[in-house]
Amino acid sequence: MSSQNIYILAIESSCDDTAASILLNGKVLSNVVASQKIHEEYGGVVPELASRAHQQNIVPVVHQAIEKAEITKEMLHAIAFTRGPGLMGSLLVGTSFAKSLAFGLDIPLIDVNHMQAHILAHFIDEEGFSKPPFPFLGMTISGGHTQIVKVSNYFEMEVIGETIDDAVGEAFDKSGKILGLGYPAGPEIDRRAKLGNPKAFAFTKPRVAGLNFSFSGLKTAILYFIQKQVKINPSFIEENLNDICASIQYTIIGILIDKLKLATKETGINHIAIGGGVSANSGIREALKNGEQKFGWTTYVPKFEFTTDNAAMIGIVGYLKYLEGDFTAQDVTASSRLKI
Repeated sequence: MSSQNIYILAIESSCDDTAASILLNGKVLSNVVASQKIHEEYGGVVPELASRAHQQNIVPVVHQAIEKAEITKEMLHAIAFTRGPGLMGSLLVGTSFAKSLAFGLDIPLIDVNHMQAHILAHFIDEEGFSKPPFPFLGMTISGGHTQIVKVSNYFEMEVIGETIDDAVGEAFDKSGKILGLGYPAGPEIDRRAKLGNPKAFAFTKPRVAGLNFSFSGLKTAILYFIQKQVKINPSFIEENLNDICASIQYTIIGILIDKLKLATKETGINHIAIGGGVSANSGIREALKNGEQKFGWTTYVPKFEFTTDNAAMIGIVGYLKYLEGDFTAQDVTASSRLKI
């Protein structure tokens, strides 16, 4: 089956980005994303607005992906789509569209777990990027998720650590909100952190047993600290913004690295693959690289466009499932809380 050319159309609509991609075997021919700017004024994603925007975007985005790949829809072998986890309304738009198109073209339908896709994004054929060998530890860090996953093969994954409250992306965004930064705040905190002193202000790391994470306590500690300092000096934030951002980022990175150190020790696995939008953070990338020298890790970070929510990562899972003949029935439904 794998000797022929397999064209997969992939659709991702789990949150506020409508994305479509065409893959030829494991290679990306097109990867189109329509982002929704409307949520910025609300300081977070509004589910109702997100699903409406998906309805507007999905046809043009899929059309563009097919055009950019320079193929016709008749050449497609299967359609892969995100079944979950994510926002229910958003998932339903992608699921319904994928089912209808697969039915109309009379080709297989393949459902994909969004969290598995973040991890398997490493297996997209991309020049200059190496693929992690099995077994490896996958760390997914994004606006909605923080997980450490033991990956034994493409489809055998075990979550060995996850957040018990906020995800790491939320920790950045909520800290940014406290400081009066725009949404999403992560990139701005990262930019300012480079200009500040990471040890200017000390924030206590939450004590969480095992490999699980917690970020809500840190957010509260930052809020109380800022409120206290602003009472003493109303200009405290403006005068110290770079140092505050550097200290917050330093603390968050410390929490992630501590858990990774523990995970490598407990599992004996030294190959670490990072995914999710927060992996774009330069401080996190630097800390991982340093870990290679310090702790003997080998780290893998996919091409930037495959780290945030995108359809190419859905497509690579679709391709791998296609090779296995692992198809989905037309009565499949979206699931907002799908587990790995």
